[in-house]
Amino acid sequence: MPEKEELAAIVGGENVSDTPEALEAYSRDESFVRRMKPQFVARPENVAEVQEIVKWANSTGTPLIPVSSGPPHFRGDTVPSLGGVVVDLSRMKRIIRINRRNRVAMVEPGVTFAELQLELKKEGMRLPMPLSPRSSKSVIGSCLEREPTMIPKYQWDISDPLLCTEVVFGTGDLFRTGEAAGPGSLEDQWASGQAQTNAMGPFQVDFFRLIQGSQGTMGILTWATVKCELLPQLQKTFLVASQKLEDLLDFTYKLLWARLGDELLILNNFNLATLLAKNPDEIKSLRETLPPWVLIVCVAGYERLPQERVDYQEKDVMDTAQSFGVTPVTAIDGVQGSDILEALSTVSAEPYWKLRYKGGCHDIFFLTTLGKTPEFIACMDQMAAEAGHPGTDFGVYLQPQIQGRACHCEFNLSYDPANPKELEKVRKLFFDASKALMGMGGFFSRPYGPWAEMAYGRDGQSAMALRKVKGIFDPNNVMNPGKLCF
Repeated sequence: MPEKEELAAIVGGENVSDTPEALEAYSRDESFVRRMKPQFVARPENVAEVQEIVKWANSTGTPLIPVSSGPPHFRGDTVPSLGGVVVDLSRMKRIIRINRRNRVAMVEPGVTFAELQLELKKEGMRLPMPLSPRSSKSVIGSCLEREPTMIPKYQWDISDPLLCTEVVFGTGDLFRTGEAAGPGSLEDQWASGQAQTNAMGPFQVDFFRLIQGSQGTMGILTWATVKCELLPQLQKTFLVASQKLEDLLDFTYKLLWARLGDELLILNNFNLATLLAKNPDEIKSLRETLPPWVLIVCVAGYERLPQERVDYQEKDVMDTAQSFGVTPVTAIDGVQGSDILEALSTVSAEPYWKLRYKGGCHDIFFLTTLGKTPEFIACMDQMAAEAGHPGTDFGVYLQPQIQGRACHCEFNLSYDPANPKELEKVRKLFFDASKALMGMGGFFSRPYGPWAEMAYGRDGQSAMALRKVKGIFDPNNVMNPGKLCF
């Protein structure tokens, strides 16, 4: 039986595509990864179909590339390296369960942030989000990629908010991680009061960590539970402007130490303008009026005494700011804190905010500590100037993580994709700056595309260990081969 008919027998003929348009859409993304068309695109609807696809791939030696988010894609992890079948999980859109008592939601991979937040709001909850995710971004996709969320005081582990998972490993075996592993079925666990909130296990192994960050090279997630928080009744946003980033760091550390505020992040003027404005002209105009650096701190009050909670946090923020010589305000040069809060609380409007300025964007991001970020930014400024990429045309996003113990440092390089010279300039800057920043100690914990060779080339022992693990869970190398060190 031809391959297309075999896939159609699993997911239905209408859910298998090999049209030129469909294959072309999955053959590339916004990254610098080499283009490669898949043979087919298959869209399963449930775990049984996913399991059958994986078993079929093992019997035929066909690579599988899991995809849960809609376009545009940016990092090359969903572009086939060796052809094969794209497993598009967007039909798996069930929000299986929301449990307010334990502040947890169970969702399938096709559920987006907008869809989940809408249902959580009905229960008086919300999910900590990355910075203004695109409207097509999968919740599970974001959690698996360890995208930083904006509320560091609620992040106890780099894996948060991901909890328990159900995964079909590359062998075709179905496995549940954390307390979801049992004993008993999910329904039995729910009846006994469990809510799949403990990510550890089964036994003494945190199996979910084999899946998170693996770029689909170990298996396919069919559902996961995510850690939610209560929905604020009142919120107030404070902005702290500065000409120099260094003047904000000690104050930021103090806020993190005291766990003051919910959303807490630092943006340069370009990124803040891009986040708020609607078109290139508005971005240029707003960027010129904004200060070089802005610290954003949101305080919140919940169900019990919301106003009193906001008031005492505001007083503590102001008292702390005075001791560091900075001034929190509710508006800067016509930009209202409420407008910023709205942008932080929702998914991005179209076009996606990173693409609004010139239509294209490449990101460089890694982990460091907040205190070291000025060194990396100085390096990036110098390299961008030497490459002829104006410093005013790239964004900087600093996101403290795990209550301030680490910091996500991100550079957003805007460019015009229709301009070959500009594209080549950004390409060279992307590769050169990535090498330089890694050499300075930037921890590229999510090594997409060309970063994988840079990272694993420096750590052969880790690459060897990962290959051994891959051999256990995906012995026939059908899961997204060519990514990471595989």
